[in-house]
Amino acid sequence: MFTGIIEEVGEVRSIARGSMSIQLEIGCSRIMDDVKTGDSIAVNGICLTVTRMGTNWFAADVMPETMRRTGLWNLRTSDRVNLERAMRLSDRLGGHIVTGHIDGTAVLAKRVEEDNAVWLNFEASSDLLKYIVMKGSVALDGTSLTVAQVDHKSFRVSLIPLTAGITTLGLRKAGDIVNVECDIMGKYVEKLMEAGPSASRYGERQHGSALTINFLKENGYA
Repeated sequence: MFTGIIEEVGEVRSIARGSMSIQLEIGCSRIMDDVKTGDSIAVNGICLTVTRMGTNWFAADVMPETMRRTGLWNLRTSDRVNLERAMRLSDRLGGHIVTGHIDGTAVLAKRVEEDNAVWLNFEASSDLLKYIVMKGSVALDGTSLTVAQVDHKSFRVSLIPLTAGITTLGLRKAGDIVNVECDIMGKYVEKLMEAGPSASRYGERQHGSALTINFLKENGYA
């Protein structure tokens, strides 16, 4: 579990490519203070497991499903990536709850500077946009941001100078691809609405059912 507050920007040292997978080596320094093999690190918002490590680098395996869902296939040696260690229970939740499980990708359509802010307009599929709401939270390449505008084909966020300076988002240009993780709350609500009170305890979907106030009351939600 992560917060979307980037700790460090690392650099891709090497990429070993399989037919549908890759092995990454990421150069970094600050986040390696207390990292051990088996720990989780979000790389551009993607939860990866540390398989090997040194004093200023770590390695991770990326499986085919992750390659299909994210923009990691587009990485090249020397690319910069956002890094965040898994949160501790004692940490402040400075951003929002981020799982590191990517829902899809979006394309930067337009970048505009306004005084001290940078506006980024992203185009995304309807499958992603249905979970993105005005003034809600979204994680882009692992960075927790507030949605400033959304319509049927795109959404818009704004970066303060600090965010632009300490994450890779400040370097993004039109045409670049970013990893998107939507707010997990919306996905849970959708699942409950689909399943309704007649769903089995194993989560089987029953078509035509609906979530009711009686169901919420019976289960302690209202």
